[in-house]
Amino acid sequence: MREAYHDQLEQLADQLADMTGMVAEAMQNATAALLQADLGLAEQVISGDQKVDDVRSSIEEQAYALLALQAPVATDLRTVLAVIHAAESVERMGDLALHVAKAARRRHPASALPEDVQPYFTEMGQIAVKLANEAASIIREKDVDRARSLEDEDDAMDDIHRHLFSVIMDKEWQHGVPAAVDVTLLGRFYERFGDHAVSVAKRTVFVVTGRMPGYGGDDNL
Repeated sequence: MREAYHDQLEQLADQLADMTGMVAEAMQNATAALLQADLGLAEQVISGDQKVDDVRSSIEEQAYALLALQAPVATDLRTVLAVIHAAESVERMGDLALHVAKAARRRHPASALPEDVQPYFTEMGQIAVKLANEAASIIREKDVDRARSLEDEDDAMDDIHRHLFSVIMDKEWQHGVPAAVDVTLLGRFYERFGDHAVSVAKRTVFVVTGRMPGYGGDDNL
């Protein structure tokens, strides 16, 4: 029975990793939709968000069932609790990719971004996808060292996000207030996506060590 129980724990972790991979793909497609004004890709991300929500619901149901039926302690309890919290963060990552896709759809057939800021969002999109894929691998492998290094990779996202403010506040900004608002909101979506990826990695450190590292963002959207 205990062997079956630990198999269930591993399945939970695998599902969480799969879910994290799903939001990585969603952000990749959302970024392409944003940069290319691709309505088809935007709609694909928007319609696919429900699948992410469904996986999160399934993970939570299984996790709470394990809590009720198995009364786990120590490492097993940490695993179940970490999965519950991490699934929430991953769902929010999916929501952030959804927001990006909706911005692309809202401005279609025009681009939601002025051409001169597109390179920044190309880089932010690449970082976001890398962080999510790294988080998925960290979950599968319970790699504490990689989890702890993820914040360093997220620093690059934060740097670009901060730089965007100087760009839109510069007296040379020629694109008006609506474009500045779009850039501000979209930059925030990417920055928060990265923070949630770090939060997910932090949960893995908690599972392995029993201690929550004091780094990364928080769990707020």
